[in-house]
Amino acid sequence: MNARIAPPAPTHLDPDAISLSARTVIATEAAAVQALESRIGPDFVEACRLILQCKGRVVVSGMGKSGHVARKIAATLASTGTPAFFVHPGEASHGDLGMILPQDVVLALSYSGETDELLFILPVIKRQGIPLIAITGKPDSSLAREADVHLDGSISSEACPLGLAPTTSTTVALVLGDALAIALLEARGFTSDDFARSHPAGSLGRRLLLHISDLMHTGDDVPRVSPDANLTSALVEMTRKHLGMTAVVDAEQRLLGVFTDGDLRRALDDEGVDLRGATVAELMTHGPKTIGADKLAAEAAQLMEKHQIHALLVVDDEQRVVGALNIHDLLRARVV
Repeated sequence: MNARIAPPAPTHLDPDAISLSARTVIATEAAAVQALESRIGPDFVEACRLILQCKGRVVVSGMGKSGHVARKIAATLASTGTPAFFVHPGEASHGDLGMILPQDVVLALSYSGETDELLFILPVIKRQGIPLIAITGKPDSSLAREADVHLDGSISSEACPLGLAPTTSTTVALVLGDALAIALLEARGFTSDDFARSHPAGSLGRRLLLHISDLMHTGDDVPRVSPDANLTSALVEMTRKHLGMTAVVDAEQRLLGVFTDGDLRRALDDEGVDLRGATVAELMTHGPKTIGADKLAAEAAQLMEKHQIHALLVVDDEQRVVGALNIHDLLRARVV
């Protein structure tokens, strides 16, 4: 028997029809999400209370498209301060129920509320006294009735014109999951530093975890000269240290100014400057931009971009130079 999996591709596309279809989907799903707002009340607060009081983890489960949404909700919860993981309900009845402990909370997703695989494991969950939160579109369904807390994810229609493919319903479930995650995040006082600790890889972790002290040049690698140094000495220091500038410091290493490639060009262009006899103090930039060693590397990138500079000196509370870095250091660390 020949089964047709999909109809043949059309020979002509109607741009207006395609655009209308897309806009209809967006409008349908947006309206369903908007309708959720009025349903946020005591049940939602109780769901958050159960999760906040949980001594274990949130076990998120669902079948089919709801299962895909459940995986995403579990991942979002875990990355925003609520320990969570996904359990496939079909696998749960074949041994994975052992992953669910009495101190956990179960969050089950099923639009119909009648998913056999979920209903099959409910007696075991209830027998252990594990709190059950359900997200369904049918408040009178078996899953909703068995749940300690039911969150209403009902919709008026799917965005699919056939009314078959889960579209609006999965979007609404996903938004409810996000609402839970962010409400819990704020209730816990979860910060960007906490977020970074669970995202150490990639640009996000680098922006939130790397500090100036992790990247800066220190000790003899920091270019510095005294204010009475001549131009030749300053250029030799800049060339040796490869940062495109040198700090000008007093005997106590306190910052007096900075001499950069730009200062050199301006001096060369000024016929009134005696390049042989001038000291660095006469040519340097006063009041240069600086940063503290405890600041985030991302702040250095923002400071450089804002002021169109390529290097920064790092100073302590008494304006003593303790380090230096340039844009290349940030690029190597992939902060920018």
